Amino acid sequence: MKTKILSILFLICLVSCSAPEKDDIDKKVDDLLSQMTLTEKIGQLCCPIGFNLYDDELYKTLIDTLPVGGFWAVLRADPWSQKTLETGPDARESALIFNKMQRYAVENTRLGIPIYFAEECPHGLMAVGASVYPTGLGMAATWDEELLYNVGDAIGAEAAGRGAQFGYGPVLDIARDPRWSRVEETFGEDPYLSGALGGAVIRGIQQHLAATVKHFAAYGIPEGGHNGAAAQTGPNYLMSDYLSNFEIAVKNGAKSIMTSYNAIDGVPCTSNSWLLKDVLREQWGFKGVVFSDLGSIWALHSTHRTAANQLEATAQAINAGVDIDLGGSNYGKYLKTAVEQGLVPIENVDDAVRRVLRFKYEIGLFDNPYIEIPIPENNNELALQTARESVVLLKNDGILPLSNDIVSIAVIGPNANNMYNQLGDYTAPQNPNDIVTVFDGIINRAKDGTNIFYAKGCSIRDTNDADFESAIKAAKSADVTILVVGGSSARDFKTSYESTGAAVVNDHISDMDCGEGYDRVSLELSGLQEDLIKEIAKLHKPLIIIYIEGRPLLKNTANEVANALLTAFYPGARGGGAIADIIFGNQNPAGRLPISQPRNTGQIPIYYSQPKPHDYVECESTPLFCFGHGLSYTKFEYSNLIVNKLNDTIEVSVDVKNIGDYHGDEVVQLYLRDEYATITPAEKLLKGFKRIFIRKDETKHITFTIPTENLEPGEFTIMVGASSDDIRLKEKIVI
Repeated sequence: MKTKILSILFLICLVSCSAPEKDDIDKKVDDLLSQMTLTEKIGQLCCPIGFNLYDDELYKTLIDTLPVGGFWAVLRADPWSQKTLETGPDARESALIFNKMQRYAVENTRLGIPIYFAEECPHGLMAVGASVYPTGLGMAATWDEELLYNVGDAIGAEAAGRGAQFGYGPVLDIARDPRWSRVEETFGEDPYLSGALGGAVIRGIQQHLAATVKHFAAYGIPEGGHNGAAAQTGPNYLMSDYLSNFEIAVKNGAKSIMTSYNAIDGVPCTSNSWLLKDVLREQWGFKGVVFSDLGSIWALHSTHRTAANQLEATAQAINAGVDIDLGGSNYGKYLKTAVEQGLVPIENVDDAVRRVLRFKYEIGLFDNPYIEIPIPENNNELALQTARESVVLLKNDGILPLSNDIVSIAVIGPNANNMYNQLGDYTAPQNPNDIVTVFDGIINRAKDGTNIFYAKGCSIRDTNDADFESAIKAAKSADVTILVVGGSSARDFKTSYESTGAAVVNDHISDMDCGEGYDRVSLELSGLQEDLIKEIAKLHKPLIIIYIEGRPLLKNTANEVANALLTAFYPGARGGGAIADIIFGNQNPAGRLPISQPRNTGQIPIYYSQPKPHDYVECESTPLFCFGHGLSYTKFEYSNLIVNKLNDTIEVSVDVKNIGDYHGDEVVQLYLRDEYATITPAEKLLKGFKRIFIRKDETKHITFTIPTENLEPGEFTIMVGASSDDIRLKEKIVI
């Protein structure tokens, strides 16, 4: 699909547009803008939902009434859109739909302005037949920039080949409250890691289409863990902890950005002109387009109550710098009146329209509005490799990798053989033949003749224990038990959904306990899973426990009773095969936690960079497993730390030797601590990392560079190690 005309033109424009070409585009934009009526301008700022527009007459009526700029989620398939594996369009049908819709817009509107498609792409295109990678938290657990660039490249190619010009993702929210339902979509708790890995995905996606970075801003620290609730943070921490990774995204060339539902210090992000104009455009130089999130303009009146009515809400959003109304329900209904009544200067409308039109010209949409019919690519190997690198080994007493002498294995638990429970939110319906569960993976990787028993044991949330005895019987019969528990973001057709697409918690007991709309009050395992762990542990037989989860659930009991403990943050379509590769030693684990693992829900927020607190009465203040933690089947030795202060950088080098029995990857982590500062400094801050393959008995020399432009004069400690609390070498330096 990389040969598609649209993708090639987009790539050429991104890397090689000259100043004269840009000047030429500006002239074309201004000329077209001068011909547009107010209604036509407003249309370009509306992006209505598209999955209900397969009906030709409905689509034609909409375009004839208001020639909109583009559509969101035309290709989306899930229970909210009511598109199934059978009724949702595949790659070929998607391209035909795009060309058909495009042709009508170009040939039957007064100015012939082409439309765009915007599609969900957080961990793969959310469409039938598209590849499914680990969720954001799983991608972050790889700590592998090069790999994630390739993932972004593959996602972008699939989306562009079906007709998309905007891909919604990656999600760069800094997640510091695991009760929040959307933690799985993020790259974790640290802005440096999020910026580096998110930047890699953005660069990959934008070989083919525009990445829409979301959600701007501070969305991942909601009060009470409630999705969309207020973020309480001061200006210093806002800039350093919750905006710095978005700045990196802008520097990586992000073409669009999406506002968040929340308010910061009482100001809704969708009407925050300081955030969208002063910071995003003036300070950072962002030239792209700003989307609202679905219904976030409407919420200025209905939820935030900063607008007395929807007319005021519309004016607040566009005056603050929101270019495109996702859903179109506000700009389409109220923007014309807002302009006529003087609530919105026409200059603000024109500026927004210019940005939309410029984007369409830059990607060649006016010259080549149609796409070729794609030949679907198979990215299963990339999905498998990403999943392999994402699995985190938290504990191992030596039972892993599993011996070939094992004669029988029990694979049990609610997530052992449920394909949708390992895929995460924002996933289209899947063909079962394309998914490998843990049970499938164990069958495929185990040696011939191994007896493998399966029992579900219990569900994620349901409290029916009817299958407990089957699970216990299977475990009794086996040499070793692999118990797979955790959570699920699997939507189903019985669940109700809000107008924004978020799931509604109701009386229907699905497995879903995570994913947009499913906030938690506790991080305990749902349903009877904890009881199942305890019952299996009573057998006193070798036990491997695997968490497949979208947030860091509590693992205290599992850590006590398991011989080995692993976590996989919704590892995607090939996740079960990846986990089996780790279990049998076909892959040496090197995933690292991108988010701290609490001991108790009451510790929240808990993250590695906060000043060290005192212990609680009930438990330690430290996490059960820290940021950056992850074990290997081999051992690494750190030596020869050298720190050099150059003109505007600090150069840090270290030697890392594999002194164990296996080849494997090590994730070398560089931290910096400002000993004293004008603002209370962090305990330590991640400033560099490298995932590197080191053969047995081999030594690798690794070098990092830290820019000093944003460092105050004073004393700093340079720390290099294997995790945030496994520092192997350190040295002080004065700037």
